[in-house]
Amino acid sequence: IMKYTKENFIFLLCGIIIYIVDIGVDFWVASKYFYKGQYTWAILIISFRCLSSLITQIFSYQWFKNDCEGTDPEKLKWIFLVHFFHCGIFIRYWFALKYGCQAAFKQNSNGDVSETDHPNFIQKQAIDVLTDINMLRIFKTFLETTPQLFVQIYVLMEHKNHNFYQYAAIIMSFCGISFSTVDYQISLRKSLPDKDRFRVLSKLVYLFYKLLTITSWILSISLVTLLSARSSVILLILLWSCGFAWTLKQHTTFCKSKKMEFLYRTIIGIVLLFTFFNIKGRKTKVPVSIYYVTHTLVTVGILLVYWFWKPSVVKEIHFTIVGILTILCLVLGIVFLVVYYRLFHPTYYCKQRTCFDEVDRGAGDNVEIGRFQNFIMQ
Repeated sequence: IMKYTKENFIFLLCGIIIYIVDIGVDFWVASKYFYKGQYTWAILIISFRCLSSLITQIFSYQWFKNDCEGTDPEKLKWIFLVHFFHCGIFIRYWFALKYGCQAAFKQNSNGDVSETDHPNFIQKQAIDVLTDINMLRIFKTFLETTPQLFVQIYVLMEHKNHNFYQYAAIIMSFCGISFSTVDYQISLRKSLPDKDRFRVLSKLVYLFYKLLTITSWILSISLVTLLSARSSVILLILLWSCGFAWTLKQHTTFCKSKKMEFLYRTIIGIVLLFTFFNIKGRKTKVPVSIYYVTHTLVTVGILLVYWFWKPSVVKEIHFTIVGILTILCLVLGIVFLVVYYRLFHPTYYCKQRTCFDEVDRGAGDNVEIGRFQNFIMQ
């Protein structure tokens, strides 16, 4: 049985606080850059914020529209208006707090829900609302937080004068990535048949795997940008094209309309720039191996280019630190990746099913996992 716990509610509260603080930090950092005349960085920070907000509002409204199909048209107009002013996420947070509080606290003290409802109705409502939020936060993480982290690290490497607001932005970016990846994994596990097996150690291993590999890749791209901004853009476009082509090959079916599905595949191509996700819920041993072998080769290639092309830069202390961090994060990240897939991946706990595609096909018992069954898995 799906179970929404007090721990989930606490994570939700932390996520709301970080989301609000993150907005304030973004505008604070952008204003600092504007004040110093560094307009390029300010525009980039605001652009990432606006892009991620636009995409999340589009998907959030579309999901509300799908869920409210056949209901009062006036309600949809009101929902559209709220999303038009980029406040749709706060509606979802309100419902998440409402159902989450009932599921985590009231039911624990009063027993089951009323006789007029299914015994697990409130639990399912809480988990469904939380899952939608976590899917939207995945978009935000890789459309805004991760690119902003890249910009902040690049600025620190490019300029010797460091300021408190730059470190604050980097810390907030890491916090955003941390909570979105952990919350995403919690929702995923709760959407699978064996849901009570997701322990604290599983979350930590998954978190370190994601953060270390993403950090290594961001440092690598930052080094390319220091070498040549044009080269980094070309590299990112090339890698995005590969990710987008893979989503086309997988024939994803997340959205009902072709336009929304195309947008979804475009966004997933951006997500795949920074980290691997299984977009069809199938065995991923070969794709994940190819993905991280490619990232390893590119990272090593970047360091070798510096070694032979910019030997004077290699001798500088900041490059030595960044180079060591890049390799160390990559190695440790892959170690955590192997440990995660060997010991803590959901399929390790599944006794009745051996792979995700069986869940997707509806093998065995009927398991309702809503939108998540066609979203990016892990």
